[in-house]
Amino acid sequence: MDLAELRRQLGATRWGWAAGATALTPLGLWARARRWRYLFPPRSDPPGLVPAVMIGYMANNVLPLRAGEVVRVYVVARRWSAAGAGGTGRTFWTALATLIVERVLDSLAVVLMLAVLVLVVPVPAFLQAAALAVLAIDLVGIAVLVALIAAPARCARLIERLSARWPRLQQRVLGAFETFVRGLDGIRAPSHALPILVWSAIVWALPASAAWMMLVAMNLNLPWIAGWTVLAFVALGVSIPSAPGYIGVFHAAAALAVGLFGVAQAAAVGYALVFHASQFLPTVALGWLYLLREQVSLGEATHARPAA
Repeated sequence: MDLAELRRQLGATRWGWAAGATALTPLGLWARARRWRYLFPPRSDPPGLVPAVMIGYMANNVLPLRAGEVVRVYVVARRWSAAGAGGTGRTFWTALATLIVERVLDSLAVVLMLAVLVLVVPVPAFLQAAALAVLAIDLVGIAVLVALIAAPARCARLIERLSARWPRLQQRVLGAFETFVRGLDGIRAPSHALPILVWSAIVWALPASAAWMMLVAMNLNLPWIAGWTVLAFVALGVSIPSAPGYIGVFHAAAALAVGLFGVAQAAAVGYALVFHASQFLPTVALGWLYLLREQVSLGEATHARPAA
């Protein structure tokens, strides 16, 4: 690529717009914490969801394989258990159930965005195939969740039969299973349906707005749909475990998205670099501040094991 052109484009960045896009990053994480509350069982009111989200996404940026997902479940379970909601094992499995539901909802949102984009922009065939693969995984996950919600007793009997030779293991697995199933009460509560839908829309509208504002900052006069294209491509790209901070994957997906609108390679990479920095830097900074406030280390969180 043309490095001189890349330097010229970075030098012409409108940093006011870039700052606005950067400010939307922590706001988007706060919105995720707000939605996460409605995925917990009604009246459970778990504490520390905002710190857990901030710390978890920071950990995703500094640890490989999306280890931050385990970290934020641990942070919530630790704080919730200290507030008297039961042992760490119980709160851990409840929080884990809500996290799995959140992953399914987010994957469905990405597939829906790509399905709409196919009608508007020429989405590459390999991304369409990847979206279909994600949809297939989502459908399997939804089927499992529906089975757990609709017939928990039957699922428990299946676990009993499979673990009959190991009584101690059977007791632990059944205890974790019962707590996990109770953690799914939030998604089936009628009073939670509308808030989950509204907050999900906000969760995705904020980063799409940030992506479009960064296009303006980089002097790329593209339509609003370009921001959604960047968001969908990046979300699909980082949906699988990858390097810390999604280095490379994020940039390739963002550059590919704006390239569909006729943006040159140097300008596309420059956009990807600045947009990634606007997501990476505030997330890491806020996450570390919350980590210090919670008095927990990443090593403790990633190596913790829930009690029986």
